[in-house]
Amino acid sequence: MDRSQSLLLNEEALGQIGEHQRAEFVFEWLTHLKTLLPAADRVDIRQNQRRLIDQLSAILIGSPGPPTRWLLAHCLALLYRLGDPIPSSLMVERCNDIIRSKDDSPSGLPTRLAAIACLGSLYEQLGRMLVGSFKDTLVNLLKAMKSAESQGRYEIMLSIEKILRGLGVSAVSSHRDVYKAARACLTDRSMAVRCAAAKCLLELQREAVFLWTSELENVATLCFRAFEGSNYNVRVSVSELLGTLLAAAVEPRQSTAAPRQGGKGRSSLEEVMDLLSAGFLRGGGGFLRTSGDMLKGTSSVSKDIRIGVTQACVVFVSTLGGSWLEANFAAFLSLLMELASHGRATQTPVDAAVTRRCVSFILRSTLGSLLGEKAQTNAAKQICIAVASQKRTIDAALTDGNVETRVSSADVSASQHVLVCCLLELGALVQGLGSTAAPLLTDTTTALLDSVVSVLLHPVASARLAAAWCLRCVVMAMPSQCSPLLDRCAERLVALKSSPEAVAGYGAAVAALVAAVQHCPLGIPHTKGKVVLGLAEDLLRSASQNSRISLQRTQAGWMLVSSLITLGPAVVEHHLSRLLLLWRCVFPASLREQDMELRRGDYFTWQVTLEGRAGALCAMKNLLLHCRELVTDDIISRLVTPLACAVALLSKLPALLRSYGSSVRCFSVVYRLRVYELLSLLPPNTYQESFGLVMNQLVSDLSGQDNLNQPCSDLTLLPPLCHHDDLPLVGPALHDTDHRYIEEQLHGSIVGGASLDNDPFSLCDRGDEAPAPLPPHVALTAASTTLFGVLFPHIISAQRVKILEQFVETVNQLKGQRQQTVQTHVCAALCSLLKHQGSVRGSLGPEDVRSPALSLLSGALESSSPLIRCLAAEGLARLVQVVGDPGFTASVSLLCFDRLKTARDAASRSGYALALGALQRYTGGIGSPQHLSTCLGVLFTLSQDSTSPEVQTWSLHSLSLVVDLSGCLYRTHAEPSFSLVLRLLLSTPPTHPEVHHSLGRCLHGLITCLGPDLQGDGAAELRSSCLVGCGVMQAGPDCLVQARAISCLQQLHMFSPPHVNLASLVPALCANLCSSFLCLRRAVVACLRQLVQREALEVSEHAVALVKELPRRDNTQLDVTIKEVGLEGALFTLLDRESDPGLRRDIQETLVHMMASSSRLAHWLKLCKDVLSATTDSRSPLETSQEDDDGCRDDDSSAFRARSESSGPFTALRWATRRFAVECVCRIIAQCESADPAHFDMVLAQERRLLESTDFLVLHLGDLVRMAFMAATDHSDPLRLAGLQTLLVIIRRFSSIPEPEFPGHVILEQYQANVGAALRPAFSPDAPPDVTAKACQVCSAWIASGVVSDLRDLRRVHQLLASSLAKVQSGRDPGSQLYNEAAATMETLAVLKAWAEVYIVAVESSRLKESPDRSADPSVSSSTNDGSGCESGGAGLLKLVQSDLSTLSRLWLAVLQDYALLTLPQENTAQIPASGGAFYTAETVNQARAHYSSCWAPVLQASSLWLHSSGFLMADDTPANLSRPATPTSMGHTGSVGGAKSPEDVNTDRLHLILGISVEFLCSPHSEDQMENITSCLRALQALLDVSWPRAKIGNDQALSVELLSVLHRLMVTRESASVQLAVLDLLQQIVTAAQEHVREKRHSAEVDDGAAEKETLPEFGEGRDTGGLIPGRSLVFGALELCLCVLVRKLPQLSPKLAGTSPTGCGSSAWTLTDSDCRLVSSAVSVLSELPSVCSPEGSVSILPTVLYLLLGVLRELVHQRSTHTAAPAAGSGAGLGLVVQATLQALKSVLTSPMSRQEKSRGSWKLLLRSALSTLLTLWDSGSSDCAVDQISLLTALTVFLLSAGPDVCIVEPLHALSLQRFTASMESKEPLVVSRCYQLLTSVFQAPPAVSVPFIQALGPVLVRFLQQVERRRPQSPEELNGVLEGIRAMEALIQTAEEAQRSHLVSFLLPLLISFLLDENALGSAPSASRSLHEAALKDLMRLGPQHPAVFRSLISSSPHLKSRLEAAVRGNQESLNAKANGAKASGAKSSPSITLKTNFL
Repeated sequence: MDRSQSLLLNEEALGQIGEHQRAEFVFEWLTHLKTLLPAADRVDIRQNQRRLIDQLSAILIGSPGPPTRWLLAHCLALLYRLGDPIPSSLMVERCNDIIRSKDDSPSGLPTRLAAIACLGSLYEQLGRMLVGSFKDTLVNLLKAMKSAESQGRYEIMLSIEKILRGLGVSAVSSHRDVYKAARACLTDRSMAVRCAAAKCLLELQREAVFLWTSELENVATLCFRAFEGSNYNVRVSVSELLGTLLAAAVEPRQSTAAPRQGGKGRSSLEEVMDLLSAGFLRGGGGFLRTSGDMLKGTSSVSKDIRIGVTQACVVFVSTLGGSWLEANFAAFLSLLMELASHGRATQTPVDAAVTRRCVSFILRSTLGSLLGEKAQTNAAKQICIAVASQKRTIDAALTDGNVETRVSSADVSASQHVLVCCLLELGALVQGLGSTAAPLLTDTTTALLDSVVSVLLHPVASARLAAAWCLRCVVMAMPSQCSPLLDRCAERLVALKSSPEAVAGYGAAVAALVAAVQHCPLGIPHTKGKVVLGLAEDLLRSASQNSRISLQRTQAGWMLVSSLITLGPAVVEHHLSRLLLLWRCVFPASLREQDMELRRGDYFTWQVTLEGRAGALCAMKNLLLHCRELVTDDIISRLVTPLACAVALLSKLPALLRSYGSSVRCFSVVYRLRVYELLSLLPPNTYQESFGLVMNQLVSDLSGQDNLNQPCSDLTLLPPLCHHDDLPLVGPALHDTDHRYIEEQLHGSIVGGASLDNDPFSLCDRGDEAPAPLPPHVALTAASTTLFGVLFPHIISAQRVKILEQFVETVNQLKGQRQQTVQTHVCAALCSLLKHQGSVRGSLGPEDVRSPALSLLSGALESSSPLIRCLAAEGLARLVQVVGDPGFTASVSLLCFDRLKTARDAASRSGYALALGALQRYTGGIGSPQHLSTCLGVLFTLSQDSTSPEVQTWSLHSLSLVVDLSGCLYRTHAEPSFSLVLRLLLSTPPTHPEVHHSLGRCLHGLITCLGPDLQGDGAAELRSSCLVGCGVMQAGPDCLVQARAISCLQQLHMFSPPHVNLASLVPALCANLCSSFLCLRRAVVACLRQLVQREALEVSEHAVALVKELPRRDNTQLDVTIKEVGLEGALFTLLDRESDPGLRRDIQETLVHMMASSSRLAHWLKLCKDVLSATTDSRSPLETSQEDDDGCRDDDSSAFRARSESSGPFTALRWATRRFAVECVCRIIAQCESADPAHFDMVLAQERRLLESTDFLVLHLGDLVRMAFMAATDHSDPLRLAGLQTLLVIIRRFSSIPEPEFPGHVILEQYQANVGAALRPAFSPDAPPDVTAKACQVCSAWIASGVVSDLRDLRRVHQLLASSLAKVQSGRDPGSQLYNEAAATMETLAVLKAWAEVYIVAVESSRLKESPDRSADPSVSSSTNDGSGCESGGAGLLKLVQSDLSTLSRLWLAVLQDYALLTLPQENTAQIPASGGAFYTAETVNQARAHYSSCWAPVLQASSLWLHSSGFLMADDTPANLSRPATPTSMGHTGSVGGAKSPEDVNTDRLHLILGISVEFLCSPHSEDQMENITSCLRALQALLDVSWPRAKIGNDQALSVELLSVLHRLMVTRESASVQLAVLDLLQQIVTAAQEHVREKRHSAEVDDGAAEKETLPEFGEGRDTGGLIPGRSLVFGALELCLCVLVRKLPQLSPKLAGTSPTGCGSSAWTLTDSDCRLVSSAVSVLSELPSVCSPEGSVSILPTVLYLLLGVLRELVHQRSTHTAAPAAGSGAGLGLVVQATLQALKSVLTSPMSRQEKSRGSWKLLLRSALSTLLTLWDSGSSDCAVDQISLLTALTVFLLSAGPDVCIVEPLHALSLQRFTASMESKEPLVVSRCYQLLTSVFQAPPAVSVPFIQALGPVLVRFLQQVERRRPQSPEELNGVLEGIRAMEALIQTAEEAQRSHLVSFLLPLLISFLLDENALGSAPSASRSLHEAALKDLMRLGPQHPAVFRSLISSSPHLKSRLEAAVRGNQESLNAKANGAKASGAKSSPSITLKTNFL
């Protein structure tokens, strides 16, 4: 429709469209009008009002559908409210007339319903304006209700609710009439009408006080009757009504309650609970106040009433709130317990199970969600008191000798139910509280453990098992309690093993405690496993000694074994042989023995035997579940005989049952169950011989006559086998709801209640919720179906056909309930088989099997049970998948089509319709357009069959499956599908929500199918259809439909975000955040999670805007929270309240996304801080003061109502929520790291804060530290760990930020007290090891950060580490050990790692302090303050560590030795000591590995540094004893084998240990290894090689050196980190140095030995020997060359001929793009290269020299050829770096040229030739070969000079090299660049001073050029400093030339120089105006003349006398100079002393 701003309906457009589309068009217009009216101008509305009313009236009488009528009513009322309200009374009259009319035509009903809806909305919006017509309207509505059908009654109830809401107190006169009408509707046969009536009464009770005073009992009775036969929605609505009324009765609302005399009308808690109890016990039949005995008849109250009453009780308490509950909990608990123990509530085991569930649900829903931690602790105390009093009563009665007072069995039974409820809730509370529940255990008044342990002796099993479970919860919450409790229970078990109750109770407790260990990462001591196994063996051995306790001992023994196995493979592998022996003993040795057994024994013997064997099988099952890797073929072969006997016994059980009857029936069921469970886990080939026997038994169990009378357990058996998408068709019972815990009972308890005493072995299960195993016969059926699925494919084909045909025959023979039972069992078995085969891609066998399978499934599709139909549809889909034949698939499709044509009953049609959609679910979807069209034709027809909502629901669901399975193929059918879905949505009555739900699925599927196609302009119509559909569903009353609407909008937002209006969607989401329906909350949060990923800010703003607009009376606590702290605060509140794991995860992800996209840093930090401080125990000071002012005493929030003004936005949040807040803080810090650098720079942040309104993290450092401190000192261990982690992050990120106000200090310094205080509790003796380990990490980070420089402050934290070190040294007393040995390993290693890190930092900082001392003494002495600070921080820290270093070094080496052993490859594991290592035990090897691998690197580095500091000298005389005194083994094998080792051997061992670990790690292929570990390894090796002894060792061992090099090479190739690569090259340098030292040493010793006579033979040492060959892989030099080449080619690819030209930027680019670190790398590599020839023999040096020279000159070439763009300004960072590289290259060149090898006789000739080649190459480098490349002539000249000076005349003074060299110099001397000229002369100076062989030719050639250059200066004087420099260098060169000349020639040369110098002088006039460069030349020349004149007086005199003009020029210059000196001297005297030094310096300088 046209989205214009016009209010009116476009009637012309409406007339042009078809009949079907009109409803959609009208609905869209009404939606548009609803949003437009509030925003429109009032005048505009009034002008159009009459026309609008006419249009709306036309729609009213046009038979609108349900959604349209509600929207129409809303718009009509809105129009009157915003326009002229006066005519509204006419509209009311008109509606009343329509309602009165007797029009019975099909169009009359919708119009009448619309009129009813309009009345409701008019009164709701206009309220008291219509009060005059109210009476008539109400009378009319109530009269109409008498003759109305269900839709009418539903609509009238909704309308009356709205009327009441609008009129409020004005309607009080008619309240009784409304009440009377609603009473009738509350028990209506239509469920929707019941819901509407409940809502109406809920509105009525706001003003009608009589409902919760005088009429309370009657309303309660009414509600109980409403529960009868109700569905889930009714129970929720009615329980909300009843709960609210009861809450109002207990605490009347003063504002609305009329004043009553004498306080009457207020009910006590007891009265209210009596009402609820009466309903629970007697249902809705009336309340006779007489005892249960007088009420004859034992008919049990229906379960739906009990469940309804339970929900009402929860609403009642929730409405009163947490504070009320906390104050009245004791009374409430005792009343609940009365209910739990009432005889009528527990008449049968099923009733008892339901009652216990209901009471548990009430406790969990109230205590679990309403109370904060402190209040929960108090509640737990009350429960303890209740448990203790119950136990005392029973004990007293049992021990009383008087027969009359002896307790009856009924009382014991009653106490059992009370204890089970109390103990299960106590367990759940403690588990939720976690380690914060510790005070409960220490509180002597409650004595929690004593109370619980005392129940272990209760005479009834269920109470004992509940107590055992409660102990397991205690241990899961507080793992430190596990060992003491185990000891206590084991001790009592041994002491009381003659009491059956004690054996059963304590046995169960020990089993539960051991099973809890799988949830406790810290474990229990390994010895406890041995103790438990010993106990088990003892119990099983002694079982036969006393028949009174045989059963109990047998069961307890096997429970202990089963629980032991849950400890996992690490423990079980040590006990496996004993376990196998036990299993062998419990079964006969052979089948013959078993046959003999059957002939002897009585029923009791068989009971014990079956119990024992069932227990043994359960233990085997646990072995397969928990220790699968231990079950090898060998183990299975040893179990074959026991298994064969176990299976064989199955066939003998019927004979036993015949012999002993019911006494062994239960035992035989449990036995069969255990056999089936075990067999379905084992590979079928292990029991191949028994296939026939087992299959016969299974067929008998599934379809035999014996089992037909058992109630069918379809609701427990079938849902796991159905497809989860189809389950909603069965009804909301199987949805996840908040009430699922009790709703399950409604359906499942036909077969007997799920209860812990059904299977005591379930105490060992993995879950952390109280197990509720099903009764054995129900579990047996499930196990049979599973085993059938596993076994069937392995039997012969003929047998398969026969079995399935037998199933078909059995089903066909039976009728009624028995047929349904068998059908359920066999279809479940068949589907289990098909599912199993589908998952392993197996086949079904021959074709004959298909027919009976299809027959079974098609029969089931026609079943009256919706669940069986769902199962059959899934089975057909699986059958088609497993058969995998397209022909078969087509035939099944045809079968469905045919049956749908002929079938008339709803069940068959719905079943086949579903099968049609599901059929191709597993075959890749629908691929045939023809098949798709046929399917759609059928499904479209079926889905419009409004006579059968069930068929509509199923066919629409099937349609949604077809949409999903067709993919793109469906797009052509999208439009008709949309119009169908919309037509049905707009016409289906709201009383059939299941149809709406399926329509929602279709809409969701269509949106997904169209996907991105919904974005374009062409899809506008489809998009609007989607939005209309979503709007209809959102307005619907059913929560599942609303949830589906939200997920459709979410899907639409994903594909087309701009078209989803967040302004309307977000408020709708927020309104449902607090919904009482879990599915709706899930949908809301899932949608929010998606929205905030893109538009977090808009979502937050819309949420806050919504809350501001809400009317006051609808406020919930969540709205208050949104108002105070935004949507994110509300989500934190919701997170705290929710228990559903998926929903919690979604909330957390939503918060994380909101945080990531938010810029409001301060807001989030404050929010996290508020959450963190929202604990009842410790509030922040600010909050406390506010609370005191308010005088508010409630600690805990009511989750369901608005709180009064209180201390902060959150109250009493649980530890899990607070831990998430701490994790959020860490996330915020991580986010800031990748954002603005100002977040971590105080100065920058403060500056930016002044200029802009942004916020920075560093400004909130105080809050961050405070939050970390609060978390780290909490009672909850997980929260403490999170707090310490946050503290660690803060220290690492902020430790280096300086404090701007106090230079020399950092900002973290002011928080040292907080850090110390946060760490201290973690080092207390009772702190768990994981907390201490994390605290050690924080300690070392804090000390290492350098924040604290003062030694006294450092000592505080150091003291904590010292205390932990003392603990490590002393070891642990095995008796007092609480946790697994691996936990002690973890803690010990954490301590040693922390010390290692501190030591490393101490050494580094002391080195830093020493290095400036040596380099620049004055700077150190001038800043004494800094020096002292450094002393205390650096050297002071080292002093602190030094005292413990001797101990630490031994412990560190022990750690390394352990680690080396633990990392040995699999084949060497035999070397690991059998007794364990220094810090781990043999049993915990696998767990210990992880701890060692996290700490070895710092320990390795610290050990190296220590060895470096001691220079490998033994510090004491006990080198071998490196382990701590308390460890059981000496370290490794040092002292254990044959005597002590020599210091040399010990040192060698240490060296190899460190080298071995480093090399093993560095060449390991794990890419995930952290860079820190690599760096630590490299630094450790560097420290080692800094010491001469290890260097000599490595130099001596060439293989080791080569191995090291290959590892380093690998590292260089695989790691890009610059620091790692630099460290690698440093190590390379050290290794080459070691080799050089070794060669030098050998040469020296050879010289000494052989004397000087045979010197020419000496240098044979070194690589290459006399051949010069280097073997790759064995040659050190070759390895070093590889490594250097790798670096050079990676940084300068142009060096490689293959890579030359690959650089996109052309010549020289690579060198000029190098970073500083790259430059350092290249320099190091070049420097190493130059050292290599000295490691070789002469021949070897000749081999490598070409390579070395090629690389050096190649690097030089890259450096000197610059792009012309670079010549002016080299890259910012690389200028200095490149300079370093040039220097390094030149230095390397010099090293090579001066190498002794060049002078060795054997290599001299080759070297000479090679060096000439090199020089030739160098001389060619002047030609860049490219126009845009400039050449760095200075560097090339320098290199040339290095050659001239170092290589000698043999190389350089050879033509044509000599001529070329001269050319290069000449060209440079004539260069236009002054820098080149000056450097050229500087170099010439050194050449002129070289030996004559080199210098003379150059002097002869270049002397004249030099003189010419100096002669030109007079004509063209220097204008710039650079030019001046050139002239001065020329003069120096001339002087050098003079010095070099022979004595005779010197005077002649001086006579050349002096005139030149005089020519540089200026006369007086010119001097004043000359440029500075010219003046400087004048001064320099004068100075030189003054110096040279006296040196050569004769020449000087003759020159002056012969040249008068020179003389006069010189005299003038001298005179001028003298005058200026005098003037300056006078000026200096006048101006005082200050300026004189500078003048003196200046003149002196000149």
